Amino acid sequence: MRRKNGRRRRSEKNKTIPAFIAVTFLLIVAVCAVIQGDAILDFLEDFTKPAVKDVDVSGLNSPNAVLISAKGGRVIGEENAKERIYPASLTKMMTAILTLEKRKLSDEITFPTEIFDLLVGSDASQAGYQPGEIVPVKDVVYGILLPSGADCCLAAAFDIAGSEEAFAELMNKKAQRIGMKDTHFVNSTGLHDEEHYSTAYDMALLLKYCLKNKTFREVITAHHYSTGATNLHPDGITVYSTMWKSLSSGEVTGGQIMGGKTGFTNAAGHCLASFAEIDDREYILVTAGASGESGEPLHIYDAVTVYNRVGEAAAERT
Repeated sequence: MRRKNGRRRRSEKNKTIPAFIAVTFLLIVAVCAVIQGDAILDFLEDFTKPAVKDVDVSGLNSPNAVLISAKGGRVIGEENAKERIYPASLTKMMTAILTLEKRKLSDEITFPTEIFDLLVGSDASQAGYQPGEIVPVKDVVYGILLPSGADCCLAAAFDIAGSEEAFAELMNKKAQRIGMKDTHFVNSTGLHDEEHYSTAYDMALLLKYCLKNKTFREVITAHHYSTGATNLHPDGITVYSTMWKSLSSGEVTGGQIMGGKTGFTNAAGHCLASFAEIDDREYILVTAGASGESGEPLHIYDAVTVYNRVGEAAAERT
């Protein structure tokens, strides 16, 4: 009888060993996630579905470029990625994500007259709203990201922080939390200022962060959007993506360009922050500094070139 009980106790003890190992493994993974941050995401994703390891991003029209894993943020290719640039309207990604985090989608923003006074002579793109117009937050965000509306950026900045200067402080605090170490914002629109700067790498980190927000992802992938009725536009307005205006098809080797945000000033050149899904993996590409003299969308061509290289590398790997 004693021998029987002894066998039972040893059997039960043996059963607990695999469970103990499993729990220990999960604890180790959890600790690694806390300590290593997003690096663990790349490790786990590569374990189940290996990503392309290295892609050449040289020889582009854009002198600054960086390609990263959209989940873990691992750099896959870079060219002057941490050199200071003027981000132009790529800035508006930060304005959009702060608007989504500081306000509910059902909230409404009133467009004050003073913001239009600030835009006089700036040659900034606008979504088309008018002084005194009352617009739902979701439509404001579409206006920020698709047509690159400076009117929407300023309306959101004034509504959230009371002034553009105060809103810029929120932008810089957010940038620090994201890990954007070489970025400084002074406005919500990206209009040129010597003290308003970033890097291609920092802008890639920003887009990676933004894509975790479901609404941001929905907006930045849209080709166009028709708003609801407002007090001044009873039929609403329709806005169009500046990226998709220059890109007839997002198809690339082994995948698809999903969405992106363009930017341009004379000082910044043509910039683009985009992301694509290739071979069931998402990649983020940021390019900056492409010339606008030819009138050709060279930044768009660069994105297609790099994503095709990713697809070709993925195909060779398999």
